[in-house]
Amino acid sequence: MTTTARNSRNPRNSRIRGASIALLLAATTALTGCSTTPADTTPPAPSSPTSATAPPAATDTRARLEVDGTSRDYVLHRPAKSGDGRRPLVIAFHGRRQTAEEVRRLSGLDKAADRRGLLVAYPEGLNKGWGDGGAPTAKRPDPDTDVRFTAALIKKLVGSGQADPRRVYVVGFSNGGSMALRMAAQRPDLVAAAGTVAGQLPTKPAEVRPTGAVPALLIYGDKDPVRPITGMPKPGPPAPGAEPSTPTLSARASAEAFAASAGKKGGTPSPVTEKKTGYTRTVWDSPSPRGDVELIVVHGGGHTWPGSAVRGNPAFGPTSKALDATAAILAFVTGKRS
Repeated sequence: MTTTARNSRNPRNSRIRGASIALLLAATTALTGCSTTPADTTPPAPSSPTSATAPPAATDTRARLEVDGTSRDYVLHRPAKSGDGRRPLVIAFHGRRQTAEEVRRLSGLDKAADRRGLLVAYPEGLNKGWGDGGAPTAKRPDPDTDVRFTAALIKKLVGSGQADPRRVYVVGFSNGGSMALRMAAQRPDLVAAAGTVAGQLPTKPAEVRPTGAVPALLIYGDKDPVRPITGMPKPGPPAPGAEPSTPTLSARASAEAFAASAGKKGGTPSPVTEKKTGYTRTVWDSPSPRGDVELIVVHGGGHTWPGSAVRGNPAFGPTSKALDATAAILAFVTGKRS
């Protein structure tokens, strides 16, 4: 397994000219806790009135990871907050026929993650899609390839000292939402929590069942015309040349499966439902500290990301503004929720 950085954007350090540069750097070190190394022999650049006080910028890196003999791309967004320690990691899966860049824009995850100091990795799916179920297809003969790719990505970012292995979260939209649920279901040893929009668990013959207690938040529009909230036990035929959709459970049955897995010893917890303006929230409080499950049903919502500023395909239905799905997901997975 190898990685190769393809490009990055990093802020340039401000340096000060003058005969007393050593004293100035020492003063700066005392004030800011920063230091220079002997290997740094680059001549100092002229200072500007704003560069000394400009906040650090977030950085994006597109890199490549080789898994199973195939090179796979991902984009890593590193927040602007200071500090070089391990950070919580969010892995965001795009929908079918989307790209990493499209789910970035759709969700607005970068800015929301910056406020919380989270790393965000946006992997690219093979043929712009994910193997969200456990059955092979003509387009995806190895149904577990994407699980191994995601596990390898987590291992890479943890092994490089960037990500905290105890705080790895998976999120996604549509086919990518189902992929996030699959990772949470099959790899509870790697995933601390999951949050999805328009994602459901696969059912037979591609069935995926939770194997451990993982907190999961599912957000779904009750007027979704693409992936109905009631599930897709028998998806229609795919468009010419397209990959077939995976059969799925309903959104509620998917949430119940995670709740049941979390409550194995004490039984499935009873749900509590509360009505909010524009949506309904159902919560299964688990006896396990890691197993709370929520289902948010957005009234009148389509196959869209609630709260998104991106105008979607009109055929996919309306985008609800009653809920900020990104804020809700990040609050849930990080445990900072009401």
